[in-house]
Amino acid sequence: MARQGLDRLDGRMLRLLRERPRDGLLEIARQLGVARGTLQARLDRLAGAGVVTGYGPDVDVAALGHGVQAFTTFEVDQPARAAIAARLRAVPQILEAHVVTGPGDIWCRIAGTSNQRVQEVIDHVLAVPGVRRSTTVIALSAVVPPRVQPLVDEVSGLSEPGG
Repeated sequence: MARQGLDRLDGRMLRLLRERPRDGLLEIARQLGVARGTLQARLDRLAGAGVVTGYGPDVDVAALGHGVQAFTTFEVDQPARAAIAARLRAVPQILEAHVVTGPGDIWCRIAGTSNQRVQEVIDHVLAVPGVRRSTTVIALSAVVPPRVQPLVDEVSGLSEPGG
């Protein structure tokens, strides 16, 4: 039974596309034992539903020379939040930004070439009208790197929930 619009074939297809991104759809279809058109139709359906959001290569920011990552929470004036978000999108070192609940208002993941560069990015954001203060922690290592495949496996029935 499909959960959240994904079935086991969708899950297997997404896993192979992630594990072997350079294989063509014909080869992936062969490995799954389905027609290429079936695979293409499923991929188009998932892209149209917003499940598949990109086809580009994963890039390691440390390999780009940005080995320092920080997580910063900015407290902001709520009426200025949309303008602040637009300014955050213009800063290349800000890899993610989310409006959050609890202490702080906007959470950002920042990459820098050094601690000093991360500080410069934070100072740049603090100069934006409506940004009041920040709290920052520096990441020492990633125990769970960014990923989605385990969730895809669970939703598609390829693995047990929570396991």
